[in-house]
Amino acid sequence: MQKNWESGIAYAELSDVGMRRSNNQDSAVSVLAKSENRFNSHGHLFVVADGMGAHAAGELASQLAADEISRAYFQAEKVNEESLEAAFHHANREIYNKGQSNPEFHNMGTTASSLVLNSAGATVAHVGDSRVYRLRSDCLEQLTFDHSLVWEIEANPELKTNSWSGPIPKNVITRSLGPNAAVQVDIEGPFSVEPGDRFVLCSDGLSGVVEDEEIGTLVGCLDPKHAAQVLVDLANLRGGPDNITVTVVMVAKESHEPDSTSTNYGKSKHAKVPSWLVYSIAFQWLATALFGGLLLGGKEQFSLFTLVAFTAAFISSITAWYWLAKQSRSGHHSTKLPKGKAPYRSYDARPSRELYERLGQTVQALRDASVDNNWLMEWEMVDGYQRHGESEINEGRASEAVQAQSRAIIEAMKQLREQQNRAANDTSAEL
Repeated sequence: MQKNWESGIAYAELSDVGMRRSNNQDSAVSVLAKSENRFNSHGHLFVVADGMGAHAAGELASQLAADEISRAYFQAEKVNEESLEAAFHHANREIYNKGQSNPEFHNMGTTASSLVLNSAGATVAHVGDSRVYRLRSDCLEQLTFDHSLVWEIEANPELKTNSWSGPIPKNVITRSLGPNAAVQVDIEGPFSVEPGDRFVLCSDGLSGVVEDEEIGTLVGCLDPKHAAQVLVDLANLRGGPDNITVTVVMVAKESHEPDSTSTNYGKSKHAKVPSWLVYSIAFQWLATALFGGLLLGGKEQFSLFTLVAFTAAFISSITAWYWLAKQSRSGHHSTKLPKGKAPYRSYDARPSRELYERLGQTVQALRDASVDNNWLMEWEMVDGYQRHGESEINEGRASEAVQAQSRAIIEAMKQLREQQNRAANDTSAEL
């Protein structure tokens, strides 16, 4: 039977080159704890990075970020509040040094966003505009601040007044790993984690073309594997202008069975009462009962053994209660407030007819394109999923309707890929 640190979550990780890029400069890594001790000391780690730079520089930068952050984090013997931040600084030095050593890699950089789930809760570290979201009870919360020119100006309007004129470009980031020897890393959390919570890490290849409400609704209606797939496919059907990377993590719902899949993320950990404490208290009560019985019996004389026993029990009891108080102060009942200012934005992620129809419009756009370009595409399965979705939405079952529309999107993207492959083969044959 799986233990809770192994079965307490389900996750899926997916990266795609997109529709307009020749290489994938995104990277991702997911490392799960393999033992109870590892879970308690380090937990599960998820990282998404989006590289920038000419030639293969961006690809190398993002891969270094994912590898070095995870390596440095798990090499730390004992994790504390600074461990994740230190791992980011380590990765920044590695990327910077690599860039300085080779002219082809000069000024290469990457975003990096990470999520740690352990007994302290959920902790986020990030640099750049790759995002981390949390979905809870149909509310999607962005736990990261975009280090982009758009967000920086929104947070400080004086920047636009004093130093910027004209439209603000959306693709300019203000902070990344690698270009400079030092970098500022944002830490958010730790936050409590509840059964059923879902987390999303993604590059801007997803968040730039798929609306936040859509991300939240699809992640809430689907299991992680299908959610990751439909998010990538939806971004591609909308043009796929950039590489797309997404990791979806779901915390298992509680079960009342022994060795259930629930894991106590971020809940108070009470110190285990040792056996000597239990014996000392029992010994005190026994000695007290004996001592009191002698007095009540009218015996003014009692044995030296009884007096010694009572005194020893009293001292051991005081020692035990002191030990408990010390344990309470030592962090087993942490009351520290989370770092950072998250959540920065919140979105309604309830499934609805409006969102269902919006997703359908993306599929319809592909249908129209296939007609205009005389593509040979099979629509039977897509039609079947959409008929089922229409039936569900008319019956008021919006979640089931979104699930059906998601299957239609995945099948439509499959058909588009097959069409692209046929076109590529035809071109090769002509040559």
